[in-house]
Parts: sequence; C-alpha cells; structure tokens
Amino acid sequence: MALPLRTRLRERSATSRVRYSGVVSYQPTSLAELARFIAAEPEFDTRWRLVVEFLKEYHREPAGTRQRLLADPPGSSGDERWDVLFAGLAEHLAMRDGRDAPKWSASRLLRRFWFPFDTPGARAQALVHAPAAFRRRGVFVADYEIDAA
Repeated sequence: MALPLRTRLRERSATSRVRYSGVVSYQPTSLAELARFIAAEPEFDTRWRLVVEFLKEYHREPAGTRQRLLADPPGSSGDERWDVLFAGLAEHLAMRDGRDAPKWSASRLLRRFWFPFDTPGARAQALVHAPAAFRRRGVFVADYEIDAA
C-alpha cells in the first residue's frame, strides 16, 4: 500500500527494532519554497548553496514543470535584496525558456545596488556580466554564477 510523502509507519518487531516504511516521491523545489528556506538560513554561503541546488533541480525539469516552479510569488525572505534576487531569477529563467516573466516579478526593485559577491574582482565581473533581469533590478551577480549550476 502506497503512503503519502510524509507518512511513516512505525512497526515494532519482536526485537523492538523500529522500521519505517513509506513511499517518497520526488518534488522539485519551487522558487516560493526556496524563499522560505532562505528566510530560515542566516549564512550567505548556505543561502547561495540553496540557490545553486534550486537551479540544478530547475534545469533537470521539463518545460511545463519549470514554469510552475516560478509561478507562485515568493514570500518575504526577511531581506529585500534576496527578494529582488528571486524576481530577477524568475525573469532570467523564464526568458531562457522562451516564456514571459511571472507577473509578480515586475515590481521588485532595489533602490541601492547589491553585489552578493562583494570583492573588487567579483564586482567588476558582475558589472560586465550580470544578466539584464538582475541588472535592471539593481542586483549584480555574474551570469556564470547563475548559469553554472
């Protein structure tokens, strides 16, 4: 009998061992879910690793699924810079797939530029190579940081 994703049955055997059984089906992370994970994580390096993982999952999905992963507006991460990065990411990925950006992404902009990788070399690379979807929002991250995943 197949069980829902988060359901686990505990069976005790005669030797008091605990067995867990259940069916686990894979579900790719949406951008909205990514925002929730980012909100719970204070460390930049871990946050960026979560973005990279999202991008890897995203690129493995068929086009129809990809569009659904971007459709729901992410809630606030608690940091406006990350919220705007999500909008740039949604637009960038949608455009690469030949689709329109989600409507929710249009209104997210920064008043002050943000360089997530804030070293002189990374700033120079980001100024030259940031995709338009990020640049126009004030987020400067080099295209290879986004596309390498």
